[in-house]
Amino acid sequence: MTAQAVRPSDGLPYASGTILPDTESHLRKQAEAWRHIQHRRAAGAPLHNVTGLERGLPMPDVDPWLMDDEWTGALYGDRLRELGLAHLGGTPGEHDIVVTNRLTAALFAAMQVVVRPGSTVVGLSPSYSHPAVVRAVRDAGGRLADTTGLEAYERALDAHPDVSVVAVTRLAVTYEALDEADIHRAVELAHARGALVVVDDAGGARVGPAALGQPRTLRLGADLGATGLDKYGVAGPRVGLLGGRADLVARARARAYELGSECRPVLYPAVVRTLETYTDERVRELIASTRLVGAALRERLGGELVQDTPFITRLPGEAINAELARRAGPGAPPLEPIEATAALAMVLLRDHGLLTVHFAGLPPGTAALLVKFLPAGTVAALGGPEAFAAAVDDSLDRAAAVLGKGEEAVRRLILGP
Repeated sequence: MTAQAVRPSDGLPYASGTILPDTESHLRKQAEAWRHIQHRRAAGAPLHNVTGLERGLPMPDVDPWLMDDEWTGALYGDRLRELGLAHLGGTPGEHDIVVTNRLTAALFAAMQVVVRPGSTVVGLSPSYSHPAVVRAVRDAGGRLADTTGLEAYERALDAHPDVSVVAVTRLAVTYEALDEADIHRAVELAHARGALVVVDDAGGARVGPAALGQPRTLRLGADLGATGLDKYGVAGPRVGLLGGRADLVARARARAYELGSECRPVLYPAVVRTLETYTDERVRELIASTRLVGAALRERLGGELVQDTPFITRLPGEAINAELARRAGPGAPPLEPIEATAALAMVLLRDHGLLTVHFAGLPPGTAALLVKFLPAGTVAALGGPEAFAAAVDDSLDRAAAVLGKGEEAVRRLILGP
């Protein structure tokens, strides 16, 4: 367990390769994915959202007159504050909340107001901090010392006398979770050194309490904590919820407005609806249905390619890369794991209509293909867990066939002509 060096150029935890070297190339990949969605929709072919995310707009039945930024903020703001504080475990009067246009925006605004330029931010997670945290720290003028495990975290605190912020990730993008005792100890050590604690609780805000019996975000002792309302048990829309000490939230809110990254008030009715209807049981149901798909994948593809965490199933990018090379045969050009995963994800969408979470992040926070938080109804609609596994197996064959034609063929598959 050691402090990990962070590449300042992009904050990504994987090598990018030549096909997907930057965010611009991932946007080209998204455009190619959208082209396949258009074609399948026009042809009446099925499309299934298997991202594990809910990014629709579940609006309640409201008077159309209310659907105006000037009215909804006034008429829904108090209820939104009440529900947001409850969701994050906040205390009225001590804590406050702000809603931003994305979780990334919430983390960015938070770091803008708590990071002292030139200071060190120590990251603690079960694996690594998300690129959204890395970039937020960088753009606030901080230096991130990212650590895995409490021992490495304590060493980093001792090694850096200028720590202004500790960034805790309860549930990492690898879907490993920190122990509650370690989180409390990390918060205690940070506060003892005068550092503020920001929790990136993207999915942990719900998975922690629902699946692990852990406290809600602000009850962990965080000064600020952020989650996304498109993740794991909530119904969307895709917005960020930032909560914490009222004075810090006031500054973060102001910074978000200056940056144009606040949530439009016209979306408040949808945010209120998703918070009102959320239950911990929904998270547990999603984990259970995903485990059935994971079991089918392991049965068909084997344990070397398919890995489980307590919450999701993942196909590591390195394992996908090796499997594509094996199926393509001798002479296949080498790829980076992220390129191999992108190729597999594109074939799954093009030929089977399965939109995976690989396309949700630009760039993704991991090179792995994640199978996570799948609604039972979605799994049934695509034919059940075995049908999902068969689609992945078939897509591995098809992606390998493209790889056998050379790197340029893979480039065209991922980025389009």
